[in-house]
Amino acid sequence: MKLDQLTLREIRLRLVKPFETSFDRTEERRILLVEAHSSGISGWAEATVDADPFYSYETIETAWHIIRHFLWPMVKGRELAAADILDSLSRVRGHNMAKGGLEAAAWDAEARQKDVPLWRHLGGTRQEIPCGVSIGIKPSTAELIDTVSEELRAGYQRIKVKIKRGHDVVPLAALRESFSRIRLMGDANCDYGREDIPHLKSFERFFLMMLEQPLAYDDLYAHRELQQATSTPICLDECIHSLAHARAAIEIGACKIINIKLGRVGGHTAARRIHDLCRDRGIPVWCGGMLESGIGRAHNIAMSTLENFTLPGDVSASKRYWHEDIIDPPVEVTPQGTILVPDRPGSGYEPKLEMIERLTVRREVLR
Repeated sequence: MKLDQLTLREIRLRLVKPFETSFDRTEERRILLVEAHSSGISGWAEATVDADPFYSYETIETAWHIIRHFLWPMVKGRELAAADILDSLSRVRGHNMAKGGLEAAAWDAEARQKDVPLWRHLGGTRQEIPCGVSIGIKPSTAELIDTVSEELRAGYQRIKVKIKRGHDVVPLAALRESFSRIRLMGDANCDYGREDIPHLKSFERFFLMMLEQPLAYDDLYAHRELQQATSTPICLDECIHSLAHARAAIEIGACKIINIKLGRVGGHTAARRIHDLCRDRGIPVWCGGMLESGIGRAHNIAMSTLENFTLPGDVSASKRYWHEDIIDPPVEVTPQGTILVPDRPGSGYEPKLEMIERLTVRREVLR
């Protein structure tokens, strides 16, 4: 495959409800879409960056700059398989979300050229994936319980709630009391420190299926100390940016579960490598979300068909986040809490070009 043109677009979408974590509150998403052109075929993806450098140092501005000035010149006009693009960009250190956006768009284009579903092209093994839901911090326990009740009625198989210092024991205790049998997990987004290990150990009484990234984004050793102190499985998110990070985390015992986010690790090729390592080491993985539009969500669905994605991921229905999504059809979840993976070529979902054009606030075509 030869990439002959790349189109970058920024669109803005307002969430159905604000989404709050330990570090930010989001009401509207600035979304960077990447369209890769090859021999008359277009593949679409999303660089899953935020507007602010709170989850990651990457932002929509840095990703645009890195793609335009560094990544695109490295791949334009070259004969490359999608699986080879990540290694061809290795001279650029970091900037995984920028790399992941470009690479995922190439994977979609290549699958469409080959007239095969992206999930099959990636080596996926399942055409139905289990779904969980991620719930932001709510202003009251009553509202949280009502939200969880609604999501359980919708069929979701796992409930993840955002927590932070001073907002953890009360919501977790209330949820466990109200829903004694649900698969429940907490996500702290790095809000705690090593001094909080005794407090985090006390969460054992809530019988969480996992506690996600409670400590610093760059501290594997503190997570190792926590995992040794608690029976609650620790899941790493922000700590894992590469195969080397995943290998180190597993070998020192810093976690029992890994969350793979396509953008955070650099695209499908990196995600498959981490997936394979975890599979071989007996570490289950699942797909995390970044409030993606349907275009980014479609890639998460395809990735989640790989065999070791055995835990429900944050791959929810379009209507949970957007009044209208930018793909056709929208992502839907069955009453059993699963997504049926489309068997159409590429991602299986088509971008709504007129809607995207209407929402676009800037565009740049790279040739």
